[in-house]
Amino acid sequence: MNKGSGYAYTNGQLSWLVVLRILIGWFFLYEGLAKILSPNWTSYGYLMDSKGILSPLFTMIAENPTMMGVTDFINIYGLTIIGLLLILGLFERVGYLGAAILLLLYYLSHPPMLNVEYMLPSEGTTLWVNKNLVMLVTVVVLYFFPTSKIIGLDRAFLKDRSSYVRK
Repeated sequence: MNKGSGYAYTNGQLSWLVVLRILIGWFFLYEGLAKILSPNWTSYGYLMDSKGILSPLFTMIAENPTMMGVTDFINIYGLTIIGLLLILGLFERVGYLGAAILLLLYYLSHPPMLNVEYMLPSEGTTLWVNKNLVMLVTVVVLYFFPTSKIIGLDRAFLKDRSSYVRK
């Protein structure tokens, strides 16, 4: 059992938690980098296509050029930074919080509901539960099972911090 973070994980549990953290980090990093490398990328179409509970808010953001620029910046660099934090195991919980916020907004923008069609094709046929919701729940679970103080840069930078230790 490894007790370096205040949590007692078996080697198998620790390994799979770290693998999951890195895979989610890669997903976020790649999404961010793909947007950085697409100079004309914007979330305008995605926001205008919103059919969720916050649809009026997303439409208002899309119709305001200043807010649209801020939204695109946060989306592009938020995804990239969150991905790096999770892959490196640096400020892991900050990364999870950022990931959870983005995933919640994505889910609320395009929830999988009956009789709702979106311009962009969805991944599979889903009802209420989609990739964003599954990833959101996964990120929340990982938040409560931190690994970066054992395997990650937090081990070096946050040695004396107690915020990662369950009391």
